[in-house]
Amino acid sequence: MSYRKQFAVRDGKSVSLSAIDPGFTAKHEDKHHAAAETEEDGEKLFRLQYLLYANDARSLLIVLQGLDAAGKDGTIAHVFRWLNPQGARVHSFKQPTPPERAHDFLWRVHAQTPQRGEIVIFNRSHYEDVLAVRVHKLVPKAIWSQRYDLINAFERGLAGAGTTILKFYLHMSEAEQLERFKKRLDDPTRRWKISEADYTERSYFKEYLSAYEEVLERTNTPYAPWYVIPSDHKWFRNLAVSKIVVEALEDLHLDLPPTSVDLADIRRRYHQASLPRYS
Repeated sequence: MSYRKQFAVRDGKSVSLSAIDPGFTAKHEDKHHAAAETEEDGEKLFRLQYLLYANDARSLLIVLQGLDAAGKDGTIAHVFRWLNPQGARVHSFKQPTPPERAHDFLWRVHAQTPQRGEIVIFNRSHYEDVLAVRVHKLVPKAIWSQRYDLINAFERGLAGAGTTILKFYLHMSEAEQLERFKKRLDDPTRRWKISEADYTERSYFKEYLSAYEEVLERTNTPYAPWYVIPSDHKWFRNLAVSKIVVEALEDLHLDLPPTSVDLADIRRRYHQASLPRYS
């Protein structure tokens, strides 16, 4: 079974994240067992990005969502290190600025979507407007509950314009989250990432899971599918995400575009002329 089928949210099915094992690693025993496969997928990703860029007809939007420490930054660092920066971009969505708050919640998102030939990775996304906003009651339910349909319409428009959309929920256990916070405390190079909010947000762990379950149920569509990625093991998270991205790009059946010049004429005029002679 392909990774896309294995980890895809099923259409019309209810989602119970508590029933999905965040420590799942498929056939792989450890990261060393998966290393060769991960390397191979990275090389494929590099070649496929080249075709996407050269073809200049399609684009790819990757949405990474997950609780604090689920590995959004790590996924970007490890999986997408294979990409050529000329055709790839990462955008992280922070708290809205005053101009962004003065517009509808999708205004700032649309401006960051990929152009033709480009891959864009969202580190958090428009989904925060039905996640954090919901959990912390920042707006009334009457407002955020309408946003699922608006998001679906927004993503349908992107897909219709040639953007392939892949959405990943990095599924991590509560125990693993606490362990990762502890490692940040113990590692001087990562202490800067610690904030009081990391720990206070843990009291909302179950509320976030409920919010994510509704997101996965109501915004999973054929044109913008969700994938739940077991993420307690970072190496398997990276492998699964890379495989799904590779599979999706392969399904586009991209090829190099035809040349726009007369190759025979170019060879005749610039490469077959007699070289100048010097006495």
